[in-house]
Amino acid sequence: MDAAIFQVTWFVLWSVLWGVYFMLDGFVLGTGFLSGFIARTDTEKRILINAIGPVWDGNEVWLLTAGGATFAAFPTTYALMFSNLYSALILLLFALIVRGVSFEFRGKLDSAAWKSTWDKAIIVSSFLPALLFGVAFGNIFEGIPMRNDFTALQFSYEGSLIGLLNPYGLVTGLLFVLLFAVHGALYIAIKTVGELSGRANALANKVWPALLVVAVIFLGYTYPATRLYDNYLKLPVLLIVPLVAVVSLVLVKVYAGKGESGKAFTFSCLTVLFVVATGVTGLFPNLLPSNIDPASNLTIFNSSSSPLTLKLMTGVALVVVPIVIAYKIWVYRVFRAPVTSEDVLGNKQAY
Repeated sequence: MDAAIFQVTWFVLWSVLWGVYFMLDGFVLGTGFLSGFIARTDTEKRILINAIGPVWDGNEVWLLTAGGATFAAFPTTYALMFSNLYSALILLLFALIVRGVSFEFRGKLDSAAWKSTWDKAIIVSSFLPALLFGVAFGNIFEGIPMRNDFTALQFSYEGSLIGLLNPYGLVTGLLFVLLFAVHGALYIAIKTVGELSGRANALANKVWPALLVVAVIFLGYTYPATRLYDNYLKLPVLLIVPLVAVVSLVLVKVYAGKGESGKAFTFSCLTVLFVVATGVTGLFPNLLPSNIDPASNLTIFNSSSSPLTLKLMTGVALVVVPIVIAYKIWVYRVFRAPVTSEDVLGNKQAY
């Protein structure tokens, strides 16, 4: 019983880490791949990069922590996830590396061709992670083609990189792209001023209907493609989770339509958090289900570390996580002001 409490605790913490990461890096990814549609001049492109410049690398801490928590709390899941999905995860890793390099290298030479090359790199390296994260989670929700013999410690994967690009995975990938597009556009709207801010808010309003359509398709397609609804049918009170996601999504449009980008962004944050929560609530207690053999499912119970390890991790988390949260709040407070053309043109340290 003691072990089960810590296993459930770390499933919740694992879910929160992924939710917070997508909430924070989601608007950075959205800003990145929308930069080619919103920014019309070199100055406007610099404004967008500087709007995310002070926070983008700090947001990656949540991704590293989510990966580290998977490794430490559920090592078997971590091992099989990274071996079975190796090609996709390597592609994702390279995209994230190129994104960071692009931010830093773009302004190193005063050349139109040089800047154009890195502008395109920012767009592609921001779009790919958004799509691949969605495809990855879509495949996890649907189930991975794998067989596991826990007694003999023999594990086999029967899928391929192309197989991950199945219809449900692509629908989930498109959902993430559109979710981050609206999220990023609203962030640009509150972090810039004048015409650029208005253009971003207008784009959020234009993309929102497409997001709604894909969200409805995702919810409908989830029933025949996955077992995510099982937990909701067994315990209807859990329906509050997707309900909050739906209400938040509607309020995004309500406030964006009024031009109140700050409130719209707040509800966009809630939408991202509760979309992730909707998925992992339906997934519980599975972490990496098999779609060919339910007995091969990797769960929080058959893939976790020892109870002692989980106890030690819980103690560390209780100390470290509040510090990280406090630091992130401080950073966002310090850099809360919108970025203007004067900020980037008059500052040699700007991107």
